Amino acid sequence: MKVAQFESTDGFCVGVWHKGAWVNYTKAEAFFALRVSHVAVERSPTVGFLIDAGGFDPQRMKEVLAFVDQTQLGSLLRISKKAMFRAPLMKPAKIVAVGLNYVLHAKEGSFDVPKEPIIFVKVGSSVIGPGESIRIPRGMGRMDHEVELAAVIGRKAVEVKEKDAYKFVAGYTIINDVSARDIQTKDLEKRYPWFRSKSFDTFTPMGPWLVTPEEIKVPVHLGLECRVNGRIRQKANTRDLVFDLPHLIEFITRYITLDAGDVISTGTPAGIGPIRDGDEVVCKIEKIGELKNPVRYR
Repeated sequence: MKVAQFESTDGFCVGVWHKGAWVNYTKAEAFFALRVSHVAVERSPTVGFLIDAGGFDPQRMKEVLAFVDQTQLGSLLRISKKAMFRAPLMKPAKIVAVGLNYVLHAKEGSFDVPKEPIIFVKVGSSVIGPGESIRIPRGMGRMDHEVELAAVIGRKAVEVKEKDAYKFVAGYTIINDVSARDIQTKDLEKRYPWFRSKSFDTFTPMGPWLVTPEEIKVPVHLGLECRVNGRIRQKANTRDLVFDLPHLIEFITRYITLDAGDVISTGTPAGIGPIRDGDEVVCKIEKIGELKNPVRYR
């Protein structure tokens, strides 16, 4: 199931892809509760709200969509083509990213393959959605693209074991971990963290939607690639991850509580390269889709 975030003149709404169209799940869920349970519920205007409230449940979504079909509300609840896609999670509290998690990427940077995951945090305010511009500051040197598989946490996760890790995943999406490479290199030389070079405004394109786990039960053997102006820069497969998602969830939650709506970005493969004003960056992951963003100077 694909779940997306939209914005229109009516405000924000959650959209679910159903029978070839985007259905306004925010309204559909409210109609369902009123008609079936005879109660008025607070509408869920965003995916983040739905996850926080414990309402991000694919089975319930299917029940709501079946209700829509039975009552012939489908045409009334279709999301307008004029509505704009936004990032599925617009300002997540935590984005825990993983460095050097593909062998060839570590080697292209002249780093040793890590013995344990290297984690860092990107700020939620760096997130933008599909179609929004990556804004490149002038005079700060090289800026790179980095396509990554991301997992969204569905419920509070503390000291999770690998065998239970997938129970805590609400869905999967794509992240472009845009990086100020020259600044990162200078910070590494001074033994500073990577935080600054990764957290500029607009440096975390995310989307285009979430795909729920029943469509991607285990996110291995997923092809991923990044194209800039139509030319392939990165092409790999998630089977090449040094540390897979269950290992990452166990490792991270040993130290950090992950809350519903937090995001893990699992690392980028080899082939990183510079992006410049006027470029179009397309990040693609099998079974999820394509995340497209133009690049502009600030």
